[in-house]
Amino acid sequence: MNGLLQSVTENVGYVLSFFAIIVAIFLLALFFEKIAQKKNGVQEKIFSTRKTAMIGMFSAISMILMLYELPLPFAPGFYKLDFSELPILVGSFAFGPVAGVMMEFIKILLKLVVKGTGTAFVGDLANFVVGCSFILTTSTIYAFHKSKKNAILSCAIGTLVLTLFGTVFNAIYLLPAFAQLYGMPLDDILGMGSSVNPLMKEGNIWSFVAVCVAPLNLIKGASVSIMTLLIYKPLSPIIKSGHRA
Repeated sequence: MNGLLQSVTENVGYVLSFFAIIVAIFLLALFFEKIAQKKNGVQEKIFSTRKTAMIGMFSAISMILMLYELPLPFAPGFYKLDFSELPILVGSFAFGPVAGVMMEFIKILLKLVVKGTGTAFVGDLANFVVGCSFILTTSTIYAFHKSKKNAILSCAIGTLVLTLFGTVFNAIYLLPAFAQLYGMPLDDILGMGSSVNPLMKEGNIWSFVAVCVAPLNLIKGASVSIMTLLIYKPLSPIIKSGHRA
């Protein structure tokens, strides 16, 4: 905990910008959820007692899943696959986009308390923003029409957004930020990609993200989507017991 407080103190400007981004995404989710409720003729509290409790539970499960990462043969070791978005997607299907963004935030907060940050919050912000690109897209589309067909459509579009946004975000922001943070030439980081993936064009950041990052995001989005579609319906009555949805 002391290490986390020290990291916050040393990176006050970055932490403040982190929270500004979180607030902006939360407000966007709130806007979409209100429009979906109006379209469906439904008026619900954004946070009820039961919903708040379920958000906390799903966030804790997500944080635990986040700690178990799988290396992939086509990407450098600092890119790993986890399934922390699974409980968040299930929860956001049940309770809406705002709940999804809150679960993403609480997941990161719990991870920082338990494990701290080894990237001066750069990796944590990236995880939050990229995760929200998937969860916010998927849960918003589903919120407008809650049917099996629309759930499949929302998962497909959400996976596409995750893959495209996560790939571009890595090229434009994340990889340059890591290079600056660790004082490592960007070419050295890119070289880690070409050493494990022969499809990569050496020294080309867009080639790196295309063959290392895009497949990772595609696999994650598709696998989380498939698992959610398989388990959501049987779990839904339990999750939403006492909650109007």
